[in-house]
Amino acid sequence: MKTNDKFKFSRTLFQEILKTNPDQLFYLINELIDKIDDLTYKINNLESLISKDSHNSSKPPSSDGLKKKPIPKSLREKSGKQSGGQKGHPGKNLKIDANPDKITRIEVCKCEACNKSLQNEPVQGYEKRQVKDIELKTFTEEFQAEIKICSDCHKINTAKFPHYVSNTIQYGLNLKSLIVYLRVYNIIPADRLTEICADIFNIPLSEGTIFNITASASNLLIPFENWVKFKLLISEILHVDESGLRIEGKLNWLHSMSNKLYTYYFPHSKRGNKAMDEIGILPYFKGYAIHDFWKSYQKYNSLHGLCNEHHIRELTFLKEEYCQEWAKKMISLLYEIKDNVEESKLAGNINLDENKIKIYETEYLKIIEEGFKNNPYPKKDIKKRGKKKKGKILNLLERFKDYMDQTLAFMYHFKVPFTNNQAEQDIRMIKVVQKVFGCFRSMNGAKDFLRIRSFISTSKKHQINILDAIKKVFEKKDISYILAE
Repeated sequence: MKTNDKFKFSRTLFQEILKTNPDQLFYLINELIDKIDDLTYKINNLESLISKDSHNSSKPPSSDGLKKKPIPKSLREKSGKQSGGQKGHPGKNLKIDANPDKITRIEVCKCEACNKSLQNEPVQGYEKRQVKDIELKTFTEEFQAEIKICSDCHKINTAKFPHYVSNTIQYGLNLKSLIVYLRVYNIIPADRLTEICADIFNIPLSEGTIFNITASASNLLIPFENWVKFKLLISEILHVDESGLRIEGKLNWLHSMSNKLYTYYFPHSKRGNKAMDEIGILPYFKGYAIHDFWKSYQKYNSLHGLCNEHHIRELTFLKEEYCQEWAKKMISLLYEIKDNVEESKLAGNINLDENKIKIYETEYLKIIEEGFKNNPYPKKDIKKRGKKKKGKILNLLERFKDYMDQTLAFMYHFKVPFTNNQAEQDIRMIKVVQKVFGCFRSMNGAKDFLRIRSFISTSKKHQINILDAIKKVFEKKDISYILAE
C-alpha cells in the first residue's frame, strides 16, 4: 500500500524539523490527525460491512454464508403459541368421495376358517376404501367443420372453427396452460419442461415452442396489465420496492408495486425515477406509498409511509455494533406503538387515542434528542472544503427527525401498515426465479415472464385456481373475472 511521501519521516527528520522550524511541525501534526480521522472512518465502514447480515441490515439471509449465528435472532416477537397448526385451523386431508369415478369389487372366494367355497353365498355388505390418483393421458381432438352449398345461390359455406383452433395441427389449451403454469409459476427451466412433456405425455416439444407459448400468453395479458395498473393507481395503499435483475448478462432492475389484492412487476434498465415515470403509477398516485426510504420515491407527491422493519434492522446494527442506547429505546418504542395500534384495531377503533399519540410523540422526540446529544455533529475543518461525513448514526437520527410523520404513519392512520413486508413477499419469488434461471435472455422475455407472474400473483391473492386462470387467458375471456370483491 502506497503512503503519501509527506507522512514518511524518520525520528531524525522529526527532531530536525522541531529544531529548525517548529511551525512546520504544527501543520504536519494537524495533517496527520486529519489522515488518521479519514482512515478511522474508512476502517469503521469496513468493519460495519463485515458485521452486517440479514438480522441487522437489508441483506438477504442467503448472503449470511456458512458462518451463521448459533442462535438466529428474529425481529418477530414471540406469540406464546406452540409450533405447528393451532386449534380450529382447517386441516388439509383426503375426504371420502360420495360419487367415485370407478368402483372395483373384490370378491370373497372361500372361507378363511374352513376353506368352503363362498361363490354362491349372498353379499352381506361392503367394507369401502378409496384411492385418490391421477390419470396421465394424451388425447387428440379433431374438429370437423361442415361444408354446405346453398341450393339457391350455390355459395359454399364452411362452419367456423373455435377461435383457439387456428391451425391444421396444434397444441391444445390444457397443454398450453400447463406449460405456462410449470414454466412461470413453478419456475421449471425450458430444457427440463421438454423432458417432462416427452416422459409423461409423449409429446415432442422444443424450447422455442415453450417460449412462443409463454409469449402468446403474455400478449393476451396486455389488457390485464393495464387493468391492474389502474387498480393500483386508485388504491389507498401501495407497497413499492425494487431489486436487481440480470437480463442479457447485465444488471437491470425489477420494480414491484402491489397491495393485498393486486401485483404488478416491471423490468427496467434504471432503478430510479426514469423507470418509475415510465411505469406510470407513482406520478399520479395519491394514496400512501409504503417503501424503505429510497430517495427516488420521495420525489413523488403521494403520501408516504416508511418501512419500520428496515428501521429496526438498522437500529439493531447500531445497538450491537456501536452500543447506541437510544437505538435500543427506539426499537422498544416502535414495537410498543405497534402493539397498541393492533389492540386498538381489535377493539374496533379507527384511530389511536390522541393523548397516547402525544405521549408517544414526546417519547419519540426525547429519544432522538438523546441520540443527537451522544453523537454530536463533527466540527468543520476550516482548511478543508465541503462537509464532513456524518456517518450512519447521524444519518438515521436525521431521518427519524425529519420524517417523523412518515415513520409513525402507521400510528396516525390505521390503514397504513407497520412494514413494507407485502412488497418483500411479492418480490421474493422473483429472486428465486433468478437463482433458477440465472439470467433472462432478453428484455422482451423478462417482460413476458413478469407480466404473467403479475397475473398469477393477483390470481392467488383473489384465491383463484392458477391453472384455471391461465386457461381462461388462452380462452380469451374477460380478465375482469378476477375481480371478486
